Amino acid sequence: MKHIGSEQTATSSQLSSQYQAESEFRVAFNRIIGTTPTKLGDENILKASWIDTCVGPMVAIADDHYLYVLEFLDRKGLEREVERFRIKMKAVITQGRTKPIDQIQHDLTAYFTGKCDVFTAPFYILGTSFQQTVWKQLQNIPTGETRSYGQIAEALGKPTAYRAVAQANGSNQLAIVIPCHRVINADGQLGGYAGGVTRKKWLLEHEKKMMKTNLGTS
Repeated sequence: MKHIGSEQTATSSQLSSQYQAESEFRVAFNRIIGTTPTKLGDENILKASWIDTCVGPMVAIADDHYLYVLEFLDRKGLEREVERFRIKMKAVITQGRTKPIDQIQHDLTAYFTGKCDVFTAPFYILGTSFQQTVWKQLQNIPTGETRSYGQIAEALGKPTAYRAVAQANGSNQLAIVIPCHRVINADGQLGGYAGGVTRKKWLLEHEKKMMKTNLGTS
């Protein structure tokens, strides 16, 4: 895919400036990581790294094999979310890099510059069997398209479970990679997004332009 160029420069600049309280983000990032332990027992060791994007900083958490968390640092309740994840994994989280983190940073650069919409970093996400089926459906939504919560529920063969679908959608811990931003209300309104509705709107517009550019060069 070709680079999208300057079509969204004004919008992305506005978004990035909106989320540029870097000192506050650094405090949040350091809280998520915690203090590097002086002595380790049987805990798993996970690494966390800061990733800058044109729509605000993200945090990636991974071990040497999988990416587990990719979230915008201003996501509401992120610190509690990461702590619950840490307890489930029986892990400690320290600052550092791993191959999955390096790969997702490469993938995100390609995504945000409009060059590619494929994420190659290996990932693993914890969740119930129902959540897993919802997240799989999210990954089936083509780039540049959207689905409603009801449509996802129908695809699962559970047409009345749209509220449960919405809850599973909100529990996604891999922003953009598992594209929960592509799920909207049945009336066409954007609905909520943990990363913020302004950011959700930008991501959807970015993907539509990315696919239009790709079709124009195919």
